[in-house]
Amino acid sequence: MIRAALQRHRYGSHRHQFGDLHLPAGDAPARLPVAVVLHGGFWRARFGLDLMDAVCADLAGRGWAAWNVEYRRLGRRSGGGVPATLDDVAAGIDHLAGLDAPLDLERVVTVGHSAGGQLALWAASRASARVRLAGAVGQAAVSDLERAAELQLGGGAVEAVCGGQPAARREAYRAASPAARLPLGVPQLLVHGVADDAVPAELSIRYAQAARAGRDEVTLVLRSGDGHFEHLDPDSVAWGAVVAWLERFT
Repeated sequence: MIRAALQRHRYGSHRHQFGDLHLPAGDAPARLPVAVVLHGGFWRARFGLDLMDAVCADLAGRGWAAWNVEYRRLGRRSGGGVPATLDDVAAGIDHLAGLDAPLDLERVVTVGHSAGGQLALWAASRASARVRLAGAVGQAAVSDLERAAELQLGGGAVEAVCGGQPAARREAYRAASPAARLPLGVPQLLVHGVADDAVPAELSIRYAQAARAGRDEVTLVLRSGDGHFEHLDPDSVAWGAVVAWLERFT
């Protein structure tokens, strides 16, 4: 395993508009595949990008550049929600084009956990992206915001990030929900624990069915004994499924 080097870069003027770029230390290929890593926490400001530090270090150790993006979240001093949070993720990804680093912008893939999974899948639907994605990974992803609101996931976090109930904020839900933006047109991996009581596996199952009906290539991995947080452990079988799928881009 190669030790990782870390660089912090800002993609905007707000204090939460930055990212940490994890790079393999030492000799590396001329152009590295890039994983844009997006943390969860139901879009709330008390959760930050450090949640993904371990998996980013693991990716860098496997020869990837891992771009761990922070973004505006729910909270008085953060100013997140739809569209601000989406705008930040888009800007963070497009910022890769201006970085002085050996990045292969033809091999950029998003990897997101929970609410970050929603952002990772959503990012693949952008029509006017400067940096286009080659694939997207959702780990226990909140992939259908309308269904997530019905289930009251995150204690009302879905309604908070979208600015209200689906009936009142239909355009916001359509703009932000990956399920409403299918097909995405890129290969996707969904990894979900059947024992997950924070984001039910039902969301990934339903999303995969809808994506395949739209002719998207989707791999669904259901882990019978896993809950919500195994995805953050680089030694877990759930993370191993992500690493194995990513090999197609190396």
